[in-house]
Amino acid sequence: MQDLNAMLVFARVVEARSFSAAATRMGVSKSAVSKQVSRLEDRLGARLLNRTTRRLSLTEIGAAFYERCARIAAEAEEAELAVTRLHQEPRGTLRVNAPQSFASRHLSPLLPEFLAAHPELRIDLTLADRIVDVIEEGYDVVIRIAELADSSLIARKLADARRVVCAAPAYWDARGRPVAPADLRAHDCLGYSYLASRGEWPFEGPDGPTSVKVTGTLNTNSGDVLMDAATAGRGVVFLPTFICGAALADGRLEAVLEDYEAAPRGVFAVYPHNRHLSAKVRAFVDFLVARFQPTPPWQQPAVTATPVPVTSA
Repeated sequence: MQDLNAMLVFARVVEARSFSAAATRMGVSKSAVSKQVSRLEDRLGARLLNRTTRRLSLTEIGAAFYERCARIAAEAEEAELAVTRLHQEPRGTLRVNAPQSFASRHLSPLLPEFLAAHPELRIDLTLADRIVDVIEEGYDVVIRIAELADSSLIARKLADARRVVCAAPAYWDARGRPVAPADLRAHDCLGYSYLASRGEWPFEGPDGPTSVKVTGTLNTNSGDVLMDAATAGRGVVFLPTFICGAALADGRLEAVLEDYEAAPRGVFAVYPHNRHLSAKVRAFVDFLVARFQPTPPWQQPAVTATPVPVTSA
């Protein structure tokens, strides 16, 4: 049992990235935490942490050992929640990170409803289009729009994120509508800085995968800026429908090359494996799934008002 407690302490030190922070979270002294980890290293006969005056880092053995300790810590947390019944009501602070464009259009409008349903919960929401490190930066849930690689994180798909090539109808009328991706070379293609294939737009077409090198007069890390420029007739954009869906529906933008699909992507809720039992994370992710599935709002057809019949007097 003493070794088990040391393993739990070690997991908390890794997650907090310091002895002091771990001690504060556990309500014990820094020296007690340090002694626990040192004794654990002595018993194992291996160094788990590299210590300097400025930071801690895991050794190779420490990283492998931490994965198992984290699972034990998660099971211990579940047992404690079952006893104290905290699992029945999400509470505390939920730290969430999401892309700017997605959050402002589709996440922000949902938060009041979620918070009203969970009065003991607070949300700390950060917006950033860059890819954040979920564990290193201490987030409970991160919303990602991506093709996810294998990782130790848990990812739950919320919706598809289909991308389309589009521009204002007036732009197409003036410059001509492309019939194949290669035709985009003759167009002002506005670029997104965080696109992995920067300057090159990839497609899956009738004859298989293809890509085209594009150039344009604007490059930005903001999908909202690209959207504004496109609706103003300034050029062609390659945007997910969660940004441009409404403009496509009301005719401000027109999609082309619809026989050519972009590489499949999705909207995912991503969270650390050692937090998968957290009531607040589970409640938030389940809530988003219920709102975005089976068809997300940006892919639903626009509702047309029924004309009111006019009767003559």
